[in-house]
Formats: sequence, structure tokens, C-alpha cells
Amino acid sequence: MHKVIVFALFSTRRQAEIIRLTWDDSHKEHKRILVRDMKHPGEKLGNDTRVDLPEEAIRIIDSMRKSKAEIFPYSPDAITANFTRACKLLGIEDLHFHDLRHEGISRLFEMGWSIPHVAAVSGPRSWVSLKRYTHIRETGDKYANWLGTQLAIDNT
Repeated sequence: MHKVIVFALFSTRRQAEIIRLTWDDSHKEHKRILVRDMKHPGEKLGNDTRVDLPEEAIRIIDSMRKSKAEIFPYSPDAITANFTRACKLLGIEDLHFHDLRHEGISRLFEMGWSIPHVAAVSGPRSWVSLKRYTHIRETGDKYANWLGTQLAIDNT
């Protein structure tokens, strides 16, 4: 579960998108991945989009075992249950998996990334769609040298 959470944070991917990612869709040499059926207000299916991956997200993928076609071979129910259980165990209230997407996108802007660069990672095609995810509180990378990243990569 820790790998899924850290990947969601750094990749800005939604839960449903994460479980559809496959090894065949990963293009490590280009630091990109194909997200199949990415959420879009007008297109429910066939909205396959290539997105950029920040280095931390690539490192999480590299740490995963290739046991199935999917990079993260988990069911949505398992992720939801484990995320809820982890929040309860840690005493975290009112945190939802989708909040990781908001945090990840805000982080990219806090690091000084441009709108097109953030959009290349997160996927929205317009600033109107993207700005609802931004909650900038500081500048710089607050996750630089974060122990959680290394733990997720090292702990298999």
C-alpha cells in the first residue's frame, strides 16, 4: 500500500488510473507512461493519454515486481480499504485518496513548474481544469529527501 500512496502523490494519478497502468505502457527511457481511459468530462472510454512521470514516480515503478501485467496489481476495493485502515491507524481524519492528487499537483507548482509542465504530468488539458487542484502554500520541494519515498522504494 505504501508504494501505491507514494506513487499517487508523485505521479498525480487517480486510483483507477494507477491500477490500469501496465508494464507495456511504461516508457522508462522517455520518462512517460500511457494512462488508459484517463478521466475526462466528455470522453469516458478511449481517452488514452501519455503523461510525464517525475523521477520519484519512476523510482517507485522500478521498485515493483513484475509479477503481473499491471504495475500495481491491486483491486480498487483493496486500495480503498487499506488506505482507510492506514489513515485510521495513523489518526488521520478526513483524508481521501484523491487528496494525494491535489497534493501532488500543488507540489509541482510549489517547486516552480510551469502550467504546461504540470499539465504534462497530471493530464488536464486546460488551466481551468488544472487550477482546481492547486493549493500552493510554500515554495520549493517539501518532499525532497523525504524518508517515505526511500522507504517505499526499498521496502518490497
